[in-house]
Amino acid sequence: MAPPNKLIERADILNAREVIAGRVHRTPVTSSAYLGERAGVRLHFKLELFQKTGSFKPRGVLNKLHHMSAEEKQKGVITISAGNHAQALAWGATQSGVSSTVVMPAGSQRSKIEATQGYGGEVILTEDGLMETCLAVQKERDLTLVHPFDDPFIIAGQGTVGLEILEDVPEVDVVIVGVGGGGLISGIATAIKSTRPGAKVIGVEPEGACAMHRSLQRGEPVPLERVDTVADGLAAPFAGQHTLAHVQTHVDDVVIVSDEEIVEAMWLIMERCKVVAEPAAASTLAALLSGRASLSPGSTVVCVLSGGNVDRERLKALL
Repeated sequence: MAPPNKLIERADILNAREVIAGRVHRTPVTSSAYLGERAGVRLHFKLELFQKTGSFKPRGVLNKLHHMSAEEKQKGVITISAGNHAQALAWGATQSGVSSTVVMPAGSQRSKIEATQGYGGEVILTEDGLMETCLAVQKERDLTLVHPFDDPFIIAGQGTVGLEILEDVPEVDVVIVGVGGGGLISGIATAIKSTRPGAKVIGVEPEGACAMHRSLQRGEPVPLERVDTVADGLAAPFAGQHTLAHVQTHVDDVVIVSDEEIVEAMWLIMERCKVVAEPAAASTLAALLSGRASLSPGSTVVCVLSGGNVDRERLKALL
């Protein structure tokens, strides 16, 4: 597995697939002729919102837990998350007989907090810096940190989404992926480029949380002083060293969309595909329909719908 500053490889993703086999869903791919025609492409959706706990996150979590030592597991694990990684870690840790603690923003969706607790995780809400609070609790309790995205085992686990895309849509020309901290796109891009190097991988960030875009401009991780977006699943306040390196190497572009475009895309996905995508997931369609993702007419495109964790009150407010 890759040490710091070394990229993961296809072999790492194949190993991760063996580790998580039978423990996660093999999520389907669907298509939409109507939305594809609007964008001038052949459009498919990778429905990772049907994954266990409602997002792609268990893939990376299970792979990371598998590679932890018995001593690290005995201590218990801790992480930071706005919700999807929180739920996945709580679920995965409980499945593995490991205690879990999650530091979440005080304004997190109530449904995500309750789901995390329901999966067996202890939730600590904070209005202070997430990582600062997490590291303080980690030191106090001697816990093992499971980073939500900046970890090679996490990245390799998320890359299994890319393997499935290649199997279901082998002629894919473009894969569009939402970017929070960058773990998902790092893994998917590694899988895609190692098999179909001519295909494009395009990342999407919301205007109010574009840490990866700024980090690419600077050439190093840039922390955001403020995060403000409806897409809480993409609201990472920083990109990681590992994820930035993977994006720099394998990702063709990272585009930015507005919250208004994301909400409109949510509605279109509900109306036309009959599934509920959370804002982070709908960002991929928003990028496609906005025209910011540079595509050739008639391209075969896969938009990754990364999760579906949005509660009814939030949904009413958004739609």
